[in-house]
Amino acid sequence: QVQLVESGGGLVQAGGSLRLSCAASGRAFSSVGMGWFRQAPGKEREFVAAIRWSGTSTYYADSVKGRFTISRVNAKNTVYLQMNGLKPEDTAVYYCASTTRTADWGLTRSYNDWGQGTQVTVSS
Repeated sequence: QVQLVESGGGLVQAGGSLRLSCAASGRAFSSVGMGWFRQAPGKEREFVAAIRWSGTSTYYADSVKGRFTISRVNAKNTVYLQMNGLKPEDTAVYYCASTTRTADWGLTRSYNDWGQGTQVTVSS
């Protein structure tokens, strides 16, 4: 099992940037894939980005491609989500999650452990 704690959320104006962090403990961090999801009020949780355990491959939702970047530093047991060009529709609670799978990165059921989430609010 992996324990995950997100940080870095906040209020930002449209066009601004935020960097989310997710600190992991427990199971060997370097052996698991990591993902970011988000959930807006009244909507289902949706995939944002994912990264393989090695960091060599990344995956993005179409809605964030070119604006968001996922990365990880295994030596620090941390995964990041750099968010640039933020839009009001990016407003949501952002969750990080870990997976032992190497496929179906966009599915919530692929992930074993979840953090508590961090709120991101983008004002227009």
